[in-house]
Amino acid sequence: MFKKILVANRGEIALRIQRACRELGIKAVMVYSEADRDAKYVKLAEEAVCIGPAPSPQSYLNMPAIISAAEVTDAEAIHPGYGFLAENADFAERVEKSGFQFIGPTPESIRLMGDKVSAKQAMIRAGVPCVPGSDGELPDDPVQIRRIARGIGYPVIVKAAGGGGGRGMRVVHTEAALVNAVQMTKAEATAAFGNPAVYMEKFLQNPRHIEIQVLADKHKNAVYLGERDCSMQRRHQKVIEEGPAPGIPRKLIERIGERCVSACKKIGYRGAGTFEFLYENGEFYFIEMNTRVQVEHPVTEWITGVDIVRTQIMVAAGEKLPFTQRQIQIRGHAIECRINAEDPFRNFLPSTGRLVRFAPPEQNLFQGETGGRYGVRVDTGVYEGGEIPMFYDSMIAKLIVHGQDREDAVLRMRAALNGFVIRGISSNIPFQAALLAHPKFVSGDFNTGFIAEHYPHGFAAEDVQHEDPQFLVALAAYMHRRYRARASGISGQLAGHGVQVGEEFVVVTLGQGGENHYHDVTVTDFESDSGASTVQVGGKSYRITSSAHLGSICVQGACNGQGFTAQIERGTPKNPLVLRISHNGAQIDAIVLTPRRAELFKLMPYKAPPDLSKFLLSPMPGLLVDVAVEPGQRVQAGERLAVIEAMKMENVLFATQDGVVSKVVAGKGASLAVDQVILEFE
Repeated sequence: MFKKILVANRGEIALRIQRACRELGIKAVMVYSEADRDAKYVKLAEEAVCIGPAPSPQSYLNMPAIISAAEVTDAEAIHPGYGFLAENADFAERVEKSGFQFIGPTPESIRLMGDKVSAKQAMIRAGVPCVPGSDGELPDDPVQIRRIARGIGYPVIVKAAGGGGGRGMRVVHTEAALVNAVQMTKAEATAAFGNPAVYMEKFLQNPRHIEIQVLADKHKNAVYLGERDCSMQRRHQKVIEEGPAPGIPRKLIERIGERCVSACKKIGYRGAGTFEFLYENGEFYFIEMNTRVQVEHPVTEWITGVDIVRTQIMVAAGEKLPFTQRQIQIRGHAIECRINAEDPFRNFLPSTGRLVRFAPPEQNLFQGETGGRYGVRVDTGVYEGGEIPMFYDSMIAKLIVHGQDREDAVLRMRAALNGFVIRGISSNIPFQAALLAHPKFVSGDFNTGFIAEHYPHGFAAEDVQHEDPQFLVALAAYMHRRYRARASGISGQLAGHGVQVGEEFVVVTLGQGGENHYHDVTVTDFESDSGASTVQVGGKSYRITSSAHLGSICVQGACNGQGFTAQIERGTPKNPLVLRISHNGAQIDAIVLTPRRAELFKLMPYKAPPDLSKFLLSPMPGLLVDVAVEPGQRVQAGERLAVIEAMKMENVLFATQDGVVSKVVAGKGASLAVDQVILEFE
């Protein structure tokens, strides 16, 4: 076994590998960029080496710097994690030529499976079913391209051979659009991957995305560890992963799993890997293989009891797999939600900055455990008070639950999302909660087009319909009653002049544009010891009990005998009187008043927000990499104005109307905050 391993990655996966090393008695060397100097994984490291400035090409993608760090620390092996250099065959080759063990497949396997054309050809030879398509790279001749497409049948999808991450793909529905689509995909592939090769496949219109996890050693042993359903995707990026896949017969999974194992043996694969398939009408179609540990590996760890990262290290050290296929048993159901630093209400734009509050739900499952317990696990590399930099991927945590069955897992995940407190930056938790509550997700009736179909224009607060909106109103009244009870109990008040609580209230839920709604509420049977009250609203009765501390954002309790977890805050930046209630992805801003004060509140004039149409504002924190206009320049609606870079994405800002630029407020290279002015118009 190795004595020291260098971890060539950052964030939660670096911590995950660090923990596996500790359990194996291996010292772990961590590398970090200048932006990650105060990162959690660095603070917990036994040994850490700075490998360069914040931008990835100068640090986490800097092969000489990483190999040099392994040399100066006397590491024996390098674990690449996922992303960055994990599937770079040249890096794996340089690692091994430098005298270190690469914890992953051989460079030859990475190269074979990294090119989607050669990977598909290898799978066909190995007997793995593939999507009907072109026989290798598309030629340059438009006549031949059209002939190939006719043979496949429209619609088709054109893909970059060296692509990944959802980039380098175009769906084509008609012959008239085909040649142009091929040329555009080639140009994009050249710019993004340095490889202009593209190929063509039949476009499956309603498929599910199913993965088969495999592990193989150097002794020609291989197993598959069940499957994961990763169909819930937004713009080809996975949002929710789960296992087992709902509704797919076990016999079909066993059959495709056995073929994947056979393919591993034929290509001489070693380490962890994932075969990705599209599944439609009872058939599996291979699309690619990821030659690394996956982001969603915890799903498989909980349903099989196998520590994938630990086994990955053992296999790289030359050991045999410690289990056989017969010993792999599927237990319960697991779901993973990727918690990203992005604003779902602003078209999922990246959100960076300081984590003012970061309080994940209480976890009782931990990395490296192989028991059959049920509960919650949180994998994260951030902490309260830390900074979320703009230079890297937006994922800040993985929330994983393990339940007795799928229904139990969904309920556990909804409760865990309700209790996940993040402040200071925006997160996609409301969107995740909305997906978990959608009837089609609950029933297992979804495919890769689910999000595009149900949220075609993006995500808005009104898209989240709470199953019982009056519960949110009742909860606002209940918490207000508790606050008032605490105020009335404060000593030092003159006799006869204490806070009067009362039982009759009006809950005003605040709408946009001053369109408020008024709810008559009574709060009775208040018990100060148990924190229980009966709330009547809209003809319904809610018996609510909670022992939560009144200063806590996360509130747990019971309503009519059923447990709940909600987030409740007093005061917003615009109004200190507001109670913000969040539950199951839905949110209300409410003010609780006496009936008389509610009458007066109706008379208050609405103050409209200022007109900002003459300004171009930054929609997110980021680096202003380009300003495409000058003062005095006339622009038309749709014209490019500026480009902001954040979290590995470039976001182009366009003019929404015709106008004339009067002033450039922020110049190229400026670091922008949300809503910071970039341009002014006449």
